[in-house]
Amino acid sequence: MSDTRPDWEKMNGLIPAIVQHALTGQVLMLGYMNETAFERTLAEGKVCFYSRSRDELWLKGETSGHFLHLRHWALDCDRDTLLIQAVPEGPTCHLGTPSCFGESPAQAGGFLQQLEQVLDQRLRQPPEQSYTRRLMDAGIQRIAQKVGEEGVESALAAVCETDESLRGELADLFYHVLVLLKARELTLADILSTLDERQRKN
Repeated sequence: MSDTRPDWEKMNGLIPAIVQHALTGQVLMLGYMNETAFERTLAEGKVCFYSRSRDELWLKGETSGHFLHLRHWALDCDRDTLLIQAVPEGPTCHLGTPSCFGESPAQAGGFLQQLEQVLDQRLRQPPEQSYTRRLMDAGIQRIAQKVGEEGVESALAAVCETDESLRGELADLFYHVLVLLKARELTLADILSTLDERQRKN
């Protein structure tokens, strides 16, 4: 985090704050902060905005429980725009979606994030056209079996086969892990959150 503070006078006491998912890079929302909201965000570790329509401070999640937990903040080169990196607790948008910008793409680990969206599309297709749909219809035990099989094949490829073979086996493993997460109504972001928690403890 920067030691430099925003130029509040330049922006008449109110500056835009872009909120980005700290683990996936997805843009979540745009809000505005005054100095009090900014200092409260730093002090409490939960993102606080200034509501222009209500003319008051607004702690995101105070009513819904969908807080934004601060991980990092940065200023742009002119010190008049904030980039807030946070981990959301539940959906960010009042419409119940992860982002106020719809299905805005994730950046960090972006391809796997996009693959999750592709899986959703495949699940809407008939089983005869979608392996993902057939696998989901087969149930959690079959999906778990496939993850186990791909894990063993990846381990064997690491010991006995070429790099190309190993890449292929690991790609199969990653795909089936994502299907397993989907079957348990979990996401890649949930796993990244667990890794983030472990890193913060160590």
